[in-house]
Formats: sequence, structure tokens, C-alpha cells
Amino acid sequence: MKKYLTILSCLLILFSCKETLNNEILISNEDELISAISNAKPGDELILKNGVYEDLQIKFIANGVEGNPITLKAETPGKVSIEGESNLQLGGSYLVVEGLHFKNGHTPTGQVIRFKVNDTLIANHSKFTNCVIEEFTQPDRDVSDHWVELWGRHNELSNNYITGKSNFGPTVMVMLKGNEHIKNYHQIVNNHFGPRPRKGGPHGETMQLGDSGTSMTPSHTNVENNLFERCNGEVEIISSKSNNNTFKNNVFFESEGSLVLRHGNYANIDGNIFIGNDNSEFIGGIRVINTGHWITNNYFYKLKGNIFRAPLAVMNGIPKSPLNRYNQVTDAVMAYNSFIDCKTPFHFSVGSNVSQSNVLPKSEIRSARPIRTVVANNILYNETPFNYPIKNYDKVDGVLFKNNYTNSENKSEVKPSGLITVQMEVNTVSEFLKTPKVNSDKVYNGFDFQTIETDLFGNKRTSENNKVGAILNTAKNTVLFDKSNYGTDWFITEKEKIEPKTVTVVSKEDLVTAIKESNSGDIISLKSGTYNITETLSINKNITLTSSDKNNKATLMFTSSGKAFEMKPKGILHIDAVILKGNNEQVAFKTLDKNMTSAFGLWLKDTEISDFNSVLEVSKGAFADTVSVRNSLIKNCAKGIQLNKETNDKGDYNSEFVYVIGSTFDNVGEEVLNYYRGGYDESTIGGNLKFTNNTIMNSGKMEKNNILIKNRGIVNVEFADNTFKNNPVKVVAILWGEKGQKPENNTVVNSGEIKVVQNLKLKLMY
Repeated sequence: MKKYLTILSCLLILFSCKETLNNEILISNEDELISAISNAKPGDELILKNGVYEDLQIKFIANGVEGNPITLKAETPGKVSIEGESNLQLGGSYLVVEGLHFKNGHTPTGQVIRFKVNDTLIANHSKFTNCVIEEFTQPDRDVSDHWVELWGRHNELSNNYITGKSNFGPTVMVMLKGNEHIKNYHQIVNNHFGPRPRKGGPHGETMQLGDSGTSMTPSHTNVENNLFERCNGEVEIISSKSNNNTFKNNVFFESEGSLVLRHGNYANIDGNIFIGNDNSEFIGGIRVINTGHWITNNYFYKLKGNIFRAPLAVMNGIPKSPLNRYNQVTDAVMAYNSFIDCKTPFHFSVGSNVSQSNVLPKSEIRSARPIRTVVANNILYNETPFNYPIKNYDKVDGVLFKNNYTNSENKSEVKPSGLITVQMEVNTVSEFLKTPKVNSDKVYNGFDFQTIETDLFGNKRTSENNKVGAILNTAKNTVLFDKSNYGTDWFITEKEKIEPKTVTVVSKEDLVTAIKESNSGDIISLKSGTYNITETLSINKNITLTSSDKNNKATLMFTSSGKAFEMKPKGILHIDAVILKGNNEQVAFKTLDKNMTSAFGLWLKDTEISDFNSVLEVSKGAFADTVSVRNSLIKNCAKGIQLNKETNDKGDYNSEFVYVIGSTFDNVGEEVLNYYRGGYDESTIGGNLKFTNNTIMNSGKMEKNNILIKNRGIVNVEFADNTFKNNPVKVVAILWGEKGQKPENNTVVNSGEIKVVQNLKLKLMY
């Protein structure tokens, strides 16, 4: 009997192996791929041979079964590159794509990866995993696309590395248009979202779940255990615009924005980590809008953002708000969170704008304060005193504070009894991880608080073992997060650093060759003398031009037509102690007229610029992360710095940071600076201008609008310690009072006036 049972067991094992045996089909070109897909059966593995595939538009239409998917994969993960005008669409069920590398190209459609071929061929129970999408961005930054578009139900985006999107549109988009796409239970897990550069306008989200039109539909998307590293596209890193989504155990590392509950209700935000630094005031945490959210066990560290980018920003809503604006916050819970070295953790009634009633329609006035909201069992700790833990922009009369603890006296306008000042001991466990100890075992047990069962690290909260803050217990040297736990198992995200070198040049020919052949980061040192430049110098990398002897500066004399320097994507030019002269016809620095795929930058220090038609001109769609002019002289130019081509009034602008410091402008014919952002929009930083310690004289003679410095719509402006002499204009500058802008210690002689307009009327975008 035992012998027969053994034989039967062997037959069953053999039969089982036969059923799950993979059929591997090796593919080397597009025709073979099309054929393999059309004939694919459950369990098949369609293997793309190692190599580069250009202009490949894949329609992966097939049907696997549960436990036996159809897989399209690289022969070796990372050795199959999809380049040029390429994309991938999935239609069917139980499909898997893995190991591909999308780079050196862009999609010819609106998506790189789409879980849908058409309205009838939709992907369900399918997966895109262990792949890389790297700088697969549109040549024109104004062209919109999504890199991953999730449709259908029960699909998965996992263990991918996705980085470098610089054009219009969210990186990942969950679509809910149609009953077959709601209650989708998608899994977005274990991905590494690498740096997304600042976009300079809205629609730069790393992830968006739904949109305004579908915002009241249930999505049930789970976003868990992902790393968002320096995702700086705009104020919303994640924009949740649907119901019943979960955001759990994600890490937001030095990302200039927030996890935003923009539309939709009943989100669960639990166990997430937000890490900032001392260098940026734009790194945020969580922004709350709408109803029924639970925000628990989150850890906020060194977040310097405020208002829309505050560590915890709870907004005012619009009474009877339309779908695309702001609903009132109600019935929200914010409990067991830890705020460490965050200057002002709580911002309430963010966006309150009743004072702007005379320039905005009634449908835009955010006057509905948060109600029926509980803030309980949170820890607020700061190494240095922080006496204003609460910033309020309206009354805070609908929020219940219970058993929250701070280690500094609360001098805020709002002084709830449920925010208690106590002494705390703090233990520095590991990098970024501090655990303050509160000598109190009192916790608030509100309605349904028993459902908060664990802490940040998964330790069980019980009636015998529970305390305030995100963390119950930590072992010594507990690591807050490990980058190696996210993304692919094959792609190296940290690029090898190349030591910069210094190249000394003595002639025009040397200079032209050095610019072409240098690596990013290199320094080109110019010996003293005059260099007669007869051609445009193209900048497509990060390089520095400097004089070898700064007391005897080198002079670049341009006779080239059109422009002296052409700024290309990724071109970052530092000029230190060099004299630039034109022949009154060129632009000193000018971007490409189109296809400025990624940002450029310009840094001028101790530099003299004279006899140009204008100093800097940009095209529409061009974007500079930074334009900096320090301790420099600009004279005898027809126009100054022109950052004014984004005039569609949709919130876009041409540079994120503009620094003009300690410089002199003499005999500039028109405006010295034109830095423009149009449209009533809060989804961006809104531009930054620091104009300090400058001297401007004899400028503006040809300025038609009689304004010397134009900064319309720029949100963050510092305007101080400047001297204006003999400038024949009516207005030096117009500052925006509602944004806290005011002139300080400026001297104005025969140069008109500096105006402050409290409420600036802007074109509505929505």
C-alpha cells in the first residue's frame, strides 16, 4: 500500500510540474514580439533578448490566469533598453512586465505605461515590476503625459525606480473614469520615486489618485512602503483625489511638497516618515481637506515648510464648494504622531482668504473652518525652544485637542488645554531618528481609537502598553529607513561621482574646445587677456568659467550674432570674475527657442556685463531652477533679465529662484528685471525673488510701462537695502502686501516710488 501511495504522489507532483512549466519564448525584434504576444498562453514567458529597442510601441494584449500569468520580461534585468518614441499598453488579465529600462526617449502618446489599450481592452490583475523609467520626458515641457497610468482593477506597480520627469503632468496617475475602474484596490508598493525636478508651475505631482470629476468615487488604492526622494515638482507630491485610499509606511525624503488629501474622503495615512533638512523652507508633510481622514503614527523630522507646506496643514474650505475646489475639513483624526525639530507643526485654517473678497468671486472664498476634528496623543519636540507650535489663519473653534505634549511653552494665539508643556528626555537612536520620552501614561481614547493597533514600527498598542507619539519602543541603532528596500534589485540609483578638474585656457580656440570636452562640474580657468569670440558658446552641462587672476579679469569680447551663450537643457553656467562685452546686438544668455526638456541655471559672481541687447532671455517652456547675480556690474544694455514668457496665466513661471544681490545696474534701457507668474494658484512655490543691496541708476529710459522691476505674481519676495538713483520711471516695483511683501531700507532718488498692493487681482485658473 505504501508503495502505491509513493507512486501516486510522484505522479501528482509530475502532473503539477507539467501544468506550471513555463514556456520561454526568446524575442529579438518587434515582429517576433507581436507574434509571441498574439500566441501567448497562460504560463508563457516572453523574453526580450538583451539590447536596445528603439521606437517600440508595445500592445501587450493577452490573458493569463491566476497563478499562471503571462510575463513579458528582459533576458537580463536592466540589459533591455526601450528608447526613442516608445511606450507600453496592457490589455487583458494576469499580465506581468518586468526588468525593462525606459530611457533616452519619450512616449509618442499621453502615457509611457498604460494599463489599458482602449475602452474595451483594459488590464486587470496585472503587474509592472522591477523596471526603471529614467528621464523619459517630453522634449517640450509644456506637453502633458503620465508615465504610468493605472486603469482597471487589482493592478500592481511595484519595485520600480522612476525618476526625472520634468514635463507637464503627474508621474503616476490612477484613473477612475468608469465603473470598471472604481473600487480598484490597486497596489503601488515598494517603489523608489527618484528626484523629480522643480517644474515652476502646477501639474508636477509625483502621484495623483483620481481627478476632480471623479473625486467622490471610491478608489481603495493602497500606496505603501514607497520612497519619495527629492520629489520637488510642485507643492503636491501625492494628490489624493478619490475616496478610501491608504498611504502607509512611505518615506518622503527631502521632498519639497506634501502628501495632500486634495479631494475625496476617508483616507488612512499611517506610519509614514517625512524627513526635511535645515536648508529648505519648502519641505512639507500632510495637507488635509475634506472628510473622515485618519492620520496616525506618522513621524515628521526637521520640516521647515509653512502654510501649504506645513508639517500638518489643515485647510479652510469653501462653503458649498464645487468639486474642483476645497471642501471643508470635518470628522478628521490626527493622533499618535511625532513632530521632531519642526518649528511650527500645526497650521490651521490654511488658505483662509476672506481678506481677498474684493478681488475674488464668492465661489473662491475659503471661509469654512475645520469642524469635528480631533488632534490627540501627539508629541511635539524641538531641540531649541519653539514657542509657536500652532499657526492659525482663522478661529480654531472646531478642533478638539487632547493629551498632546510639547517641550516648549505655547505662546501661540491658540492655547488649547489639550496641548501640555512638559520636560522631555530625548534619545538619538540613529540618523534622523529621535525618540522623546514623556513622563505621562495618559492617552486619549476617542471614538474608534482602539482601531489604532500598532505604532510606526508595528509594535502592538495595548491597554497595558500604550503612549503618545508615533513610537512605542525602539532598539538601539534602529534605522529609520533603508534605501535598499525600495525600487529594483538591479539599478544603481547613486551615480558614480567624477572628480571635477580645472582646465586652464589661453586662447579662444582653447576655450571653445574646453567647453565642448569638459565634464559636468569642471572649471575652466581663463588666463588674463581678451578673447574674441565669433561663435555662440553652447552650454549643456554644469561648468564654471573663471579668471585665473581675479585682480586682472579675462575679457570675453563677443561678435557672434544673436547670442553669446546658448543655454540648453541641463546647462548650468557659473561665471566668476569675468568681463563679458557684446556689440549691442546680441543677447548675453539665451535658451533654445523650444525643446528645453529640463532646467538650466545661471550663476554670475563678480562679473561685468556690458553692451548687450539684453542680459538673459528665455523661451516659453524654458525653466531655470536658479538665476543668481551677485556682486556684479551690468551696464549699457537695452534690457535686463527677462523671465517673462509664461504668460498663459496658468500658474507657470520661468525660474524658481532669482537672486540679485549686491550688484549694480547702470544705463539699462528698459526694465532691469521682468519676472512673471500669472494665475490664481497655490499649487506651486510661486517663485522666489531676493533683490537686496543693489544699486540701480540711469535705467528705464525706454521702459513703456514705467516700471523698473517687474515681479508680478511672484509669491516670495525680499526687497531690501537697495539704492535707486535717477531712473526716469514712475514705479520702481510693485510688491504684493497679502503675501507679506514690503520694502525695507531702500533709498529712492529721482526714481518714482515703490508701491505695495495689498490684494493683487489675478486671472482665475479654474
